[in-house]
Amino acid sequence: MEVVELPKLENDQKSYAGIPEAVFVDDVEKYMKDSGNEDSVERVLKNFDEQHSKYRFMEYSMISRKRRLRQQIPDLTKNLEMIKILRDQSEDQETQFLLSEQVFVKTTMPPTKTVCLWLGANVMLEYPLDEAEELLRQNKKSAEVNLRCLEHDQEFLRDQITTTEVNMARVHNYDVKKRQALKASGEDKS
Repeated sequence: MEVVELPKLENDQKSYAGIPEAVFVDDVEKYMKDSGNEDSVERVLKNFDEQHSKYRFMEYSMISRKRRLRQQIPDLTKNLEMIKILRDQSEDQETQFLLSEQVFVKTTMPPTKTVCLWLGANVMLEYPLDEAEELLRQNKKSAEVNLRCLEHDQEFLRDQITTTEVNMARVHNYDVKKRQALKASGEDKS
């Protein structure tokens, strides 16, 4: 199996996709004062909720991209195997083609030196076997690198989601304690 190297991250970069890092709120009271929202816990929670929603949207997007890449890599591997078979073919060969789901047609395939590859957007081009193999190898390597980058970014994103959720809980708990203290001090004055 070919080892695929990931691109290098910059010194201060934590993800390949440029996902913003969530800052952990260690001292909630200080954070509330510094943000100028000491009396507006709802505004702070709303900001954290918006950030959390953005992270969840990024996660959903990553999951669908990973799913597509995981389907693409085996297809590229099968295509490379087929090119190897076509290259070794010296006489007519009987085979079956898939026309639609569960419908195959039997045919005889003569030896060939070219293949047609779908490039996307309803575009197909004919390539010599060597060029097609090189293109498919490059596409497979690129897909593997992209998949590993997505997996790295998804781990980083999970950490950001967790940090944001913890921040939300800490701010909420701060608000509850503050209300309880106000209620207790109000009862003491009566």
